[in-house]
Amino acid sequence: MTPEFSRLVRIDEVGEAPRTIPIAADAEEREALARRFALVAIGRLEAGAEVHRSGKTLFVEGRLQADVTQTCVATGEPLPATLDMPFVLRFVPEDSIEASEEMELSESDCDTLTYAGGALDLGEAAAETLALSLDPFPRSAHADDALKAAGVVDETEVGPFAMLKALKDRLGK
Repeated sequence: MTPEFSRLVRIDEVGEAPRTIPIAADAEEREALARRFALVAIGRLEAGAEVHRSGKTLFVEGRLQADVTQTCVATGEPLPATLDMPFVLRFVPEDSIEASEEMELSESDCDTLTYAGGALDLGEAAAETLALSLDPFPRSAHADDALKAAGVVDETEVGPFAMLKALKDRLGK
């Protein structure tokens, strides 16, 4: 299956000196990605990346910018959001990592992806970065009221401390 937003970068065209590559999704690509990520819409998806290589490893550093519309998990209201975030990726050949091999990464390490053949897909990397940047539980300003009206309690109303408070209230203290 071909990704909705594919921008192949041929590895033989990338050298040790950084090469700047701007990419942007067109309307059809944004619509397909919105369906894939269960978004109301993606109004803009752009990335600028510097790509360079060291041996068979490629390094990509850039910035992702997007305008998306998510849905509130409580009310179903559309919630517009603007994303503007840096990313750092490392691409290694698929055959250089064994299936059982684990990699220890610190928080400052970049994400490691694999590539096969003679190209890496910068568009799919941007799409995956977008997906990981989305709020997993977007909530509108009306979410708390909608949840209360539906009978959903929040964490302060359940658990051991809530039970102690209820006991204290019953005892009148």
